[in-house]
Amino acid sequence: MPEQGSSVAIAVTVNGRKVQAKVEPRTLLVEFIRDELDLTGTHIGCDTSFCGACTVLLNGRTVKSCTLFAVQADGGEIMTVEGLSDGETLHPIQQAFGEQHGLQCGFCTPGLMMSTYHLLQHNAHPGEQEIRKAIAGNCCRCTGYQNVFKSIQAAAAKMAGS
Repeated sequence: MPEQGSSVAIAVTVNGRKVQAKVEPRTLLVEFIRDELDLTGTHIGCDTSFCGACTVLLNGRTVKSCTLFAVQADGGEIMTVEGLSDGETLHPIQQAFGEQHGLQCGFCTPGLMMSTYHLLQHNAHPGEQEIRKAIAGNCCRCTGYQNVFKSIQAAAAKMAGS
């Protein structure tokens, strides 16, 4: 076990870019993403894993990055909300959330988008119950969710080409 204050080397792929870094063993993945990689789209919301604002993909699965240490991601592939867009071109999910007003203050939006991305990678045409289940780990205090559902349905249609 490393001593407090000592660093551990990790290597991860973040949004397709290989990254090597030294982190303290107690550094949360969300802190690593925000503070070390300067990818501030991943938000720190509640520090209890309730809100889901910190949701990212780790090895293709949604995780709440406030509940994992950066060292646990060593060797893994991370995708953050910044990884959705292609330069200045927004991903269909990002477009749909804007067009369908699936965001208000925007704080929970990155986590919702990552949960949506995961859902649509596994189910191109989800129904309402599947959408509800997919975003159950994300809390929005502003929208009432109706426009979030519309956004996810619109994103599914865009991604399916219809």
